Amino acid sequence: MRESKIKKRERATEIVTRLRRLYPDSKCSLNYKSPHELLTATILSAQCTDHRVNIVTKDLFLKYKRPADFAYCNVTELAKDIHSCGYHNQKSRSIQGTSLIIVEEYNEEVPDNLETLIKLPGVGRKTANCVLGEIYKVPSMVIDTHMVRIMGLLGFTKTKDAKKIELEMMEIFEETDWTNLTHMIIDHGRAICIARRPQCGECVLADICPSSSV
Repeated sequence: MRESKIKKRERATEIVTRLRRLYPDSKCSLNYKSPHELLTATILSAQCTDHRVNIVTKDLFLKYKRPADFAYCNVTELAKDIHSCGYHNQKSRSIQGTSLIIVEEYNEEVPDNLETLIKLPGVGRKTANCVLGEIYKVPSMVIDTHMVRIMGLLGFTKTKDAKKIELEMMEIFEETDWTNLTHMIIDHGRAICIARRPQCGECVLADICPSSSV
């Protein structure tokens, strides 16, 4: 039976309420001390775990302290510094290219709007929305692999296309919940709704999840 948009919104509100109760301290799992550090860490996080990124950036941000340090660095050396994050050559070029634009066109300030951010090398909607939500408190929906999988399991989307999911979820969830929703879903995906072995019997959403095995 097809679920109406009103019913989806009611279920979405209940899901947020339950997740917030379970994960009251959910937050971005990337470590950073400045907008540019978060931007850099998010670029590094593509196809890589946040845990690995945090290990790498601990030393990286001591070596490269400002956007200018990344902008004018030896890109081969930078690639070595981030090697364990994977795709190191591509990511080092993206980080340097983005940093150069930020230094020379934006006075070392990370842009605060989606249109400008997604024009930067290596910055897609996921990275841009992360920065907007975390740094500038702009209601933003970050669609990562956990969101794609779990929103599908919850019956809120049938697509795997991140941009389409982002727009669909913005219709269903309250704007005030957008930024925090991803963090709670990530926590839930790591603790309970694990990709290959979901713990439906322990899930607080089991009775309102159409994919539950309970």
